Amino acid sequence: MKTRIYIDGQYGTTGLQIYDRIGQRDDLELLRIAEDKRHDENERRRLLNAADIVFLCLPDAGAIEAVDMIVNPHVRVIDASTAHRVSEGWVYGFPELSAQQRREIAESSRITNPGCHATGFISVTAPLVRMGILPEDYPVSCYSLTGYSGGGKKMIAEYEAPDKPEALYAPGIYGLSLRHKHVPEMQKMTGLIYPPVFLPVVDDYYKGMATTILLQNRLLTGQPSAETICERLQEYYKGERFVRVAPFGQQPARLHANMLAGTNELRIYVCGHEEQTSVTAVFDNLGKGASGAAVQNMNIMLGLDESTGLV
Repeated sequence: MKTRIYIDGQYGTTGLQIYDRIGQRDDLELLRIAEDKRHDENERRRLLNAADIVFLCLPDAGAIEAVDMIVNPHVRVIDASTAHRVSEGWVYGFPELSAQQRREIAESSRITNPGCHATGFISVTAPLVRMGILPEDYPVSCYSLTGYSGGGKKMIAEYEAPDKPEALYAPGIYGLSLRHKHVPEMQKMTGLIYPPVFLPVVDDYYKGMATTILLQNRLLTGQPSAETICERLQEYYKGERFVRVAPFGQQPARLHANMLAGTNELRIYVCGHEEQTSVTAVFDNLGKGASGAAVQNMNIMLGLDESTGLV
């Protein structure tokens, strides 16, 4: 019997990307709401409760509403919104964090998919805290480059308009209040005592992300060199299919944020010397940063090879 899948918000950027990854799979049955019933609450409720797994690709309020509509105890949910990322009872969908994290994803009925910027930050910061290299009270700063697809349909339209303003041809720093919506999950999932100082940057390319933290080695436990930090991260992610650490000193002359666009890979580059270190995660904000991660989590929940349908 095929697993029944319903994407609530199937016409948004994330929903469409999930459909692209699973639409042709013969082990799944996709339940799709008719165009003329997209705003029919009863039809939406019916599909939410008829599925085995529901992807929520909605604004936060819509995701909360959808969860309230689900009364069938057998329905499992993967929420791509921010609504439940630090909520009790929800498992954070980043399986590479630990074997325990992967087990919890496999067993849970409520998975919250990581934010794109948060994915990059957590991938490079959480292991360093867990290994005791980065003190929990370290004043972490982070910047993250993203393609404009991360802003959804409205931003995509702005950047792809033939008469777009000159400013959009240059990088744009945003989140200037330093209260970006991904910061709570970034702090919680890394174990930092203080929230990181975080600035995202959007630029004139479609997809791809590069998230960087900068470290003063004298403030780290044991004062390790950049090369040592690289070796420890390689040990942490050894054997992972989608998260890999590049050999020290073998990074290209430039790290371009769209290097892994179109894949579900996340590659970590450690650069620097004895006194200072930069750690950068490069990945696709629509892949490992959103829809690819959601499909990976679904595969784990179904007991499948987690790379099924992903590249």
